[in-house]
Amino acid sequence: MAMGAMVIDAIQRSVEALGDLNAEKAQQVIAYDVKVDRKRWELEDLCVDLIATQQPVASDLREIIATLSIVRDLERIGDYAEGIGKIVLLHGHEPLVRPLRYLPIMARRAVGMLDRSLQAFVQRDAKAARAICDEDDEVDNLYDQAYHDLIGTMIRDPSVITRATYLIWAAHHVERIADRATNIAESVVYLVTGTPMELNVSKY
Repeated sequence: MAMGAMVIDAIQRSVEALGDLNAEKAQQVIAYDVKVDRKRWELEDLCVDLIATQQPVASDLREIIATLSIVRDLERIGDYAEGIGKIVLLHGHEPLVRPLRYLPIMARRAVGMLDRSLQAFVQRDAKAARAICDEDDEVDNLYDQAYHDLIGTMIRDPSVITRATYLIWAAHHVERIADRATNIAESVVYLVTGTPMELNVSKY
């Protein structure tokens, strides 16, 4: 949960930094990813130690396997936040091609999915986890809208292709965050039911 809070904070700060092209805040997000990585290794080491010393079976073993999977998804989410921070720096002194329209909405949806997937893990709530997976389509649809909107901007003004592409990358990072939240929800379902299953297949 602490690691989850870390990456949620990183997501929110990276999107804020992109919205006003705040290079200082973006640098902070990029530097923060080192702490997220360290938390991953710390948690993975704890899981390996438990397996080695306790020889868990059945639901206990599933819990450790699910935790290992979730920790890796959280670390990747941290990477996506870092990526958005780097996109801020790529702009240099140039402005955004247009004010952010879809991306903040996508980020709020993705963060909500992530937070609730972690709550479902704590509560062992497979029903809530399945519902979270259904929400991924909403983020995918928002990404479609953002993508086509920015492609239209490029067509109308080829001089902004590079900056519009940066925003497409950023939107894709957020879309992938939602996918990772879905992965976490799937890990919860596996933990509770003992059956691994893919509940929602992203089209990206």
